[in-house]
Amino acid sequence: MKAFTVNRYGKKEILHLTEIDEPTLKESEVMVEVYSTGVNLLDAKIRSGEFKFLLPYKSPFTLGHDVAGIVTKVGSKANKFKVGDEVYARPADFHIGTFAEYIAVNERDLALKPKNLTMEEAASIPLVGLTAWQALVEKMKLKKGQKVFIQAGSGGVGTFAIQLAKHLGAFVATTTSAANIDLVKKLGADVVIDYKTQDFETLLKEYDFVLNSQDTKTLEKSLKVLKPSGKVISISGPPDVEFANEAGLSWFFKMLMRLLSFGIKKKANKLHIDYNFLFMRAEGKQLSEITALIEAGKIRPIVDKIFPFEQTNEAMAYVESGRAKGKVVIKVK
Repeated sequence: MKAFTVNRYGKKEILHLTEIDEPTLKESEVMVEVYSTGVNLLDAKIRSGEFKFLLPYKSPFTLGHDVAGIVTKVGSKANKFKVGDEVYARPADFHIGTFAEYIAVNERDLALKPKNLTMEEAASIPLVGLTAWQALVEKMKLKKGQKVFIQAGSGGVGTFAIQLAKHLGAFVATTTSAANIDLVKKLGADVVIDYKTQDFETLLKEYDFVLNSQDTKTLEKSLKVLKPSGKVISISGPPDVEFANEAGLSWFFKMLMRLLSFGIKKKANKLHIDYNFLFMRAEGKQLSEITALIEAGKIRPIVDKIFPFEQTNEAMAYVESGRAKGKVVIKVK
């Protein structure tokens, strides 16, 4: 089968279109013929080697974290799906590889594709949808009437998180450029800040939660908008000890995480604010709950561009440019 592989780590490295063997199907897996796949900044960060110490993939390996497609084979102990089912998923770490014609996915990571979405729309959902769900529902336990500041509202996670937060009944503030103000307002944002001309830390006060997806400087500014006992969930780092414990990392990595997060933890504790790092995980059950919301019309996908499979490197470059509104998708079949 055809696949785009990382042959060696590096920021300037490109992916290579290669013929590789179809995956070997394990007993709890199903084989998915890939129709579409989403592109994420995580793909670029893994290719460049930024996550080597957390996710040490041995090159060459196939990249890609979102898939929408059709089940073609079922493992001997897999009983949740059947051949012909239209499914989507964010495959688990160390089992990625959606920039390919086929991928074997553990059935616990899969969900039935929303009936009202195309394959391309469905492929835009899993990683960003699960990230938003695990931040807002699982970690924040966001409730009606609470206030949440979601950074980068026109990005992949932002466009989904705004809609989910509004569904949960929250008051939502976000940042974006002037060109995208109408978009995030239509998604439900109550307060929209033009990050190029306005300072969110002087305009927002007494918020319950922040979903941080930006750099350390922005993270530190975000502490100022929270009320005492507020919480910031960061999907861009730094990783903390709680994350290391959840991931079952070694003592060495726990100490490393403690050092990496020491500065922001100290500043947060001084303001009586809770800081947590989130590295989203594959979770088919949660994806099924997201499917229900999409089919009910509560959340809609925002897809900026669809690239043909042969232009996977161009799709990666477009995502890295930071210009995408919502998600970028690759049509494989």
